Amino acid sequence: MQFTLFMAKRYLFSRKSHHLINIISTISVAGLAIGTAALIIILSVFNGFEQVITNLYNSINPDLMITAKQGKTFSTAHFPLEKIKNKPEVRAIVEMMEEDALFKYQQQQYIGKLRGYSANFTKTSHADTLIQDGTFLLQSGKTNYAVIGSGVAWILGINSLRQTPVIDVFVPKRGLKSSLQFENAFNSILLPVSGVFSVQPDMDQQYIFTSIEAVRKLMDYSPDIVSSLEIYLKKSASLQKIQSEIKNISGKKYNIKNRFEQNETLFKIMKSEKLAVFLILVFILLLTSFNMIGSVSLLIVEKIKDIAVLKSMGAEKRTIRRIFISQGMLITLTGTIAGLIAGLIILFLQQHFGIIKLGNGSGGFIIDAYPVHMKILDFIIVFFTVQVIGLLASWYPVHFLTKNFDKVKLS
Repeated sequence: MQFTLFMAKRYLFSRKSHHLINIISTISVAGLAIGTAALIIILSVFNGFEQVITNLYNSINPDLMITAKQGKTFSTAHFPLEKIKNKPEVRAIVEMMEEDALFKYQQQQYIGKLRGYSANFTKTSHADTLIQDGTFLLQSGKTNYAVIGSGVAWILGINSLRQTPVIDVFVPKRGLKSSLQFENAFNSILLPVSGVFSVQPDMDQQYIFTSIEAVRKLMDYSPDIVSSLEIYLKKSASLQKIQSEIKNISGKKYNIKNRFEQNETLFKIMKSEKLAVFLILVFILLLTSFNMIGSVSLLIVEKIKDIAVLKSMGAEKRTIRRIFISQGMLITLTGTIAGLIAGLIILFLQQHFGIIKLGNGSGGFIIDAYPVHMKILDFIIVFFTVQVIGLLASWYPVHFLTKNFDKVKLS
């Protein structure tokens, strides 16, 4: 093994009689380095976006959410709420009500979703970090306030909170089949706007948050009715363990979803996009490896006399093949390490200085620059992926061109 590696290094770094081989070898190393750097950069940027989106949703979404399997609401009076509250892993339980509603501001109208939270929501979650304008205030004394999504604010034409705009919220009366008079068909409530939040376009363009008392009053619900119970756990708690325990306590009539399950479609799409881009870049690397096939092939042709000498000295075909495969793997290793180092430097600069900005830098995004989150597992996956490509690109020309090595003789 030491002999084959020694010969491979000699062939790789020695001056060739045909300058074209040096050029192709250099192109092979450069191509693999660029491809490797692109792979690790793209994966890290996708990780960055996933981390940003996850943190944004985690500010609103609880660790666990309990909903009824049938119906939109359920009663906490018939639910083992105290058993769950008494579990040491549970930090807080927030009650939530949600209903479709018509929002009206001046001459503008819009149909969206009204969501009400119990008083402990503001202290328990990190929703206040999502505020773009104003404050995250849902209730003060007997006055209920609205925190609206940035998309809803834009549609309703709310451009400033200086004069505290007031939104009129309408919800159809429960149990009323039809009515020709508008005022008899809907319950309504006036909600002063205290703040504007931004999470993600789908949520920003649909939701208005207020207190759960306001929604219950609007819907004529009793104080024990909720759409869901949101459970926040202590940092030391095991999510899977407590989720399983709460499922057993709650019974078969309820769904208990963790944060991933609450936004399952979104996270699956993100992972699918990441995998698709990874496969596209791997395909580009495969195309780049044709340079290495050419480099190894030309070297074999040039070293035909050396092969004859090695054969006369007793070298087997397997040993000769290993020499040229090792040379290809050295090209791959050099390109991979160079690419990973280059990618690491670029990612470090982006992470700390935000060199590449999002959009035109006007501040319309939650973050100013492309986010980066490096994972050691991604570096390992990229390294071994490129090594496999290099091995295949070396193996094919060596085995194809050395079929007739038994006929090679020293002239």
